[in-house]
Amino acid sequence: MKKEVSQKYRIPIEVLDEYESWGLCNVVKYVMGEWQYDDQDLERLSTIMALHDVGFNNEEVKEYMHLLLETSDSKEEIIALLNNKRKKKLQQIHLQEKQLERIDYLKFKMKELKEK
Repeated sequence: MKKEVSQKYRIPIEVLDEYESWGLCNVVKYVMGEWQYDDQDLERLSTIMALHDVGFNNEEVKEYMHLLLETSDSKEEIIALLNNKRKKKLQQIHLQEKQLERIDYLKFKMKELKEK
């Protein structure tokens, strides 16, 4: 079933393995040596993939998912995690913008030298 879920929903096997190892699939049925995923599991797996896509590492994903499954009291902690990740991404973007400006400056200087 894992291979079929991976292919059908384009979820890497590694993500499925993470999901299982983190104990997030406690409602999933374990049949004949494999996990049987339901719609709720697929939704959680989609969230995991989205978190990976935006740059969360495995430990951050695990923390996020456990908070998500705990109680409604964890919503503020989840928002804090998301805000922290957003802040880091913005810092990376600003750094990359500065790097692009430096590249443009160097190109400008090279054009000046070429014209002399």
